Amino acid sequence: GQANYAAANAALDAYAHHLRTQGTPAVSLAWGLWADASGMTGHLDSGDQYRMSRQGALGLTREEGMALLDAGLRSPEAALVTSKMNFPALRAAAAEGQLPSIMKKLVSTPRKAAHGAAASEESLAERLAALPEADRRRQLLELVRGHASTVLGGAPVRPEQPFKEVGFDSLTAVELRNRLATATGVRLPATLVFDYPSPAVLARHLLAELLPEADTADEETPREPAPVAAAAAEEELHRIAAMDADDLVARALGALGN
Repeated sequence: GQANYAAANAALDAYAHHLRTQGTPAVSLAWGLWADASGMTGHLDSGDQYRMSRQGALGLTREEGMALLDAGLRSPEAALVTSKMNFPALRAAAAEGQLPSIMKKLVSTPRKAAHGAAASEESLAERLAALPEADRRRQLLELVRGHASTVLGGAPVRPEQPFKEVGFDSLTAVELRNRLATATGVRLPATLVFDYPSPAVLARHLLAELLPEADTADEETPREPAPVAAAAAEEELHRIAAMDADDLVARALGALGN
């Protein structure tokens, strides 16, 4: 959520590499999360902390941070990541097919997770096709609510409750999109929770995508997603674009490190 810092830091990383090629000592350290609150992290609540831990980042103590600083200054590398990683969480993400590409060399990816989305889509579609219509909707609704609850740190989400009402923002919206895309094999937009603003509406959309020939009419669920105010939608898209830029910078840093 700090793409502006990521862009500036990428420039400093490149400058450190440039200085090294000129024979000038230089090192750029990409710090992970520190346990002590600061001006950049003081606003993080328990949900943010849980999300970062689930995605592999643990807080550094002052002692750990200073030890990493000393190690970085002694390193022959121009750019390093100094972070405390939650490896059980990384392995769990790899098993679910949710591990970011920049971290794939840190843990092994189970063969099942490496098969790709196509197999997942076929398997889920076949299971749904064998169920009565009401059970199809129920299973997909449970899938959506389960992933939404995980993203929010275990908070329950009611079927008709708007995603924005329970605290979804651009970061958690994209995470939910990624998790559902992996689980269903359906190509989903980054604006998913704003286009289909409740679990019930989103579940019906997923059913239509997985089984387009099935009759998914539901008198209790609207056929069209509730409209989103243009200004609010534009603001969210800008925030999502910033996060995606952050991801691109992270990938570039990984390439530099290799």
